[in-house]
Amino acid sequence: MIKANIEDQLLVKHLNEIAEDGRQVMLLADGQIRLTGLGGTTMVNQMRANFNLGVLETLVLGQAYIAAGLMASSVKGNDRIQLNVECGGPIGGIYVESWACGAVRGFIKNNQIPLDKPLESRDISLLYGPGFISVTKLLEGNRTPFTGQTMMQYGDLAKDLALYYNESEQTPTMFSLGVHFDREGRVTGAGGLFLQALPGCNEDVLEQLQKKSSQLPSLAKAISEGKSVKDYCTENFADFGVQDLAEEPIGFSCTCSRNNFTTFLSRLPDDEKKAIIEDDHFPLELECFNCGTRYSFEKSEILDIFGIDTETKE
Repeated sequence: MIKANIEDQLLVKHLNEIAEDGRQVMLLADGQIRLTGLGGTTMVNQMRANFNLGVLETLVLGQAYIAAGLMASSVKGNDRIQLNVECGGPIGGIYVESWACGAVRGFIKNNQIPLDKPLESRDISLLYGPGFISVTKLLEGNRTPFTGQTMMQYGDLAKDLALYYNESEQTPTMFSLGVHFDREGRVTGAGGLFLQALPGCNEDVLEQLQKKSSQLPSLAKAISEGKSVKDYCTENFADFGVQDLAEEPIGFSCTCSRNNFTTFLSRLPDDEKKAIIEDDHFPLELECFNCGTRYSFEKSEILDIFGIDTETKE
């Protein structure tokens, strides 16, 4: 993976001044609730730079990155979670993958969401339209991945993910996903919360948390103002008795490499290799869907990869 430069120096300065990205895992109410908080401002800005996203695309895909990063806190080792949104609206769909170690990658199907007219509010439910959310867990040592799916009912990723966990895993769950922009459209804060009831959780605790969630200040805005996720959670959930469990990294990362694409090219069928040479469109550029990295190959490199003698070809 090649990380694109974030050119806006005011934004770079801001990112250096606020709390570093990370994931905080905590327990509330004497172990009845598991709370994961995530700060991902640098992650979302790097994602935006790599894919060259507009404001709306950054909001939609940024929320999905935060969600996947939060969900991966529930797995361990080399386990990973895939979040797939298939929808009929202008977004087209979203695919994001996140590892337990904190690496997140993925894409929005329509980079440049087609709109007939500008949005009149912050409600983006129409961008999703009818659709489904699928969550796949790939656990190390398990040959068969587990996949659950629910129909989207809200066109709001946070609410629809909560619905997924409530229906597919019978686990009372709440999500909060936020991307905060300044007046110039810079992402100055990004973060989210993931709360799940643990076995034996008291109904009164769930009711109290439900009420609390409707009154919470924006985590993304708090991050943009310099507050850490840990401080935010400790302050806002103090009434529930916060117990720290773990502090984990989070970031935009992809396993792609130039060597991987070289191997891919070398294994193409002969007819496809021949077509590439005859088309003579060089340098040949290949893009990783998951991170937006472009790998460029000159004609001489392609001939070498295909095992074609340059002198013979000439």
